Amino acid sequence: MKPSLSQPGILAAPLPVGRSLVFRIAPDADVAAGLKKLGKGFLTSWGVMGVGEPLVRALGRKIPGLRAFPEMTAPAGPVPSTQQALWLFLRNRDRTATFDATMEIRSLVAGAFVLEDAMDTFLYAGGKDLSGYEDGTENPRRAAAIAAALISSGKGLAGSSFVAVQRWAHDLQLFQSRPRTQRDAIIGRRADTNAEIATAPASAHVKRSAQESYDPPAFMLRRSMPWAAAHEQGLEFIAYVESLDRFERVLRRMAGLDDGIVDGLFTFSRPLTGGYYWCPPVTRGRLNLSSLGL
Repeated sequence: MKPSLSQPGILAAPLPVGRSLVFRIAPDADVAAGLKKLGKGFLTSWGVMGVGEPLVRALGRKIPGLRAFPEMTAPAGPVPSTQQALWLFLRNRDRTATFDATMEIRSLVAGAFVLEDAMDTFLYAGGKDLSGYEDGTENPRRAAAIAAALISSGKGLAGSSFVAVQRWAHDLQLFQSRPRTQRDAIIGRRADTNAEIATAPASAHVKRSAQESYDPPAFMLRRSMPWAAAHEQGLEFIAYVESLDRFERVLRRMAGLDDGIVDGLFTFSRPLTGGYYWCPPVTRGRLNLSSLGL
């Protein structure tokens, strides 16, 4: 499978600034015309575009493996679904570029889609979560990243990807009020060295989410970024996968639905949003929407 068939923002290393945009379908909209206009006008240098199950259904089409994000009632507490029609993640080196791209996109989809949510994200301390721990340590690399993130075959599907997007809100004051040893035990790594702690409890995030511990393995290509608003802050979790089953198995275990053991992450963080999207492949530098009949 040629990586050139994928949207470049999927495999590329994160840039300092991002913006996560979510759109819903406008009332009485011609969604086919709106999506076709976006497909023609969207520049892959802006970032990544994903289509949700509500939009695919409105088009009368089906993408194998795509579904709505599942709402979960779990020992960890509620895991919400805020599934929408369209998701875009903009990536650049400064906010000027993300702002300009946002305005271009809103103009392209005007009348067909309505902006539901926008969140600016940023690299923190060279790639750490706001908790101070390195994020994405176990990310696959090179050929393994391609295998984990991209669909390998299928007309109009090869090079595409699924993405799971969740916004998590951290209670950093609560987390930082705990002794360093307790914080390390919650994560399962030492903050100063990033070394995994073999004796960490079963609830440690590293143990709950160890991708190689699933059958089959649940490797994902994570491109998460921190966010910070006036009164809340956290992580915009973004994971590209060739099958949504990979992510969902990990989330269920984290939430305690497998064995009742809840991931320590839930002691100071909670999910606010949840959406699944299909990221179309690219042909000659433009989005290939042929699988959607466009």
